[in-house]
Amino acid sequence: MDLYGALWYKSSYSNGTSSNCVEVGHLPGAYGMRDSKHPDDCALVFSPGEWAAFLGQVRGS
Repeated sequence: MDLYGALWYKSSYSNGTSSNCVEVGHLPGAYGMRDSKHPDDCALVFSPGEWAAFLGQVRGS
């Protein structure tokens, strides 16, 4: 999947002082996740269903 031009967002919990952040990207029909320290490296790409399941586990539901 071409990630060029995706809009990437850091977590709202990121205060800008730590370099240990992940970014989430809204892609056409998918979601991406990447390391903010290495934005040009590989990213994980999730389908909408996979993303919902991932968030459900992170949120503990």
